[in-house]
Amino acid sequence: MFSFLKIAGTVLAIYLAVVGMVAVFQGKLLFPRGMVGPGAPLPSKAERLTLSVGSGGQLVGVHLPAEGPSPGGASLVLGFGGNAWNAHDLALHLYSTFPDRDVVAFHYCGYSPSTGRPSAQAILNDALEIHDDIVARLAPDGIVTVGLSLGAGPAVHVARLRPIMGLILVTPFDTLTALAREHYPWLPVGLLLRHHMDVAADLSAVEAPVAVIAAAADTIVPPRRTEPVRKAADNLVLDRVIAGAGHNDIYDRAQYRRAMQQALSLIENR
Repeated sequence: MFSFLKIAGTVLAIYLAVVGMVAVFQGKLLFPRGMVGPGAPLPSKAERLTLSVGSGGQLVGVHLPAEGPSPGGASLVLGFGGNAWNAHDLALHLYSTFPDRDVVAFHYCGYSPSTGRPSAQAILNDALEIHDDIVARLAPDGIVTVGLSLGAGPAVHVARLRPIMGLILVTPFDTLTALAREHYPWLPVGLLLRHHMDVAADLSAVEAPVAVIAAAADTIVPPRRTEPVRKAADNLVLDRVIAGAGHNDIYDRAQYRRAMQQALSLIENR
């Protein structure tokens, strides 16, 4: 009996130590900025953008002007990447998909060369300031926000609080809390998690057209975490699941590229 209690006490102590470490280092797990490189070289026409935000930090972004004249009614594509994306790679990715559109993307706060400390709330707040700065700086005819994975949070947040043409969500999740529970079912996530994004709730208040593109074999954002996003969209103009694709290799699929282009066309022609 004594041996059993001793073993149980040891296991409990180890569990509590792990819980404590997760509580302390959750920011590094959610926002692995130290693992994000500088990104691919940009073309000479790229414009570096800087923006001082209300938190006191400075965000750095990039504007890639459209290749040649854009069609009538064309939007500016404002991208928000996943937690391991940098603005250069995101802008180049979106630009390769929409070469006849202006593309803008910013490094999240705390992701070099942007300053500050990353958090879910800071990213949401910064997204609004980025939108407002782009409207004042570039005066686009309209803006379509694109959110990849974690970027679904700020993309939808902008759509809820600012007038945009529409939004495209790639591998989106319903809430950070639900997603964390998927990956750490043995942790008291509700008590530990300090970072919150409720994508589905935000989306339920959005009137603009929405496109959802998901990966059928996604293990990072399982399909059951994307389903509430679909249900929350009152104006869902495209719902596409890329067969065989995972969370990270979806971007290499021709079906994904076609879905992105179709989504933008449907949004702009509403």
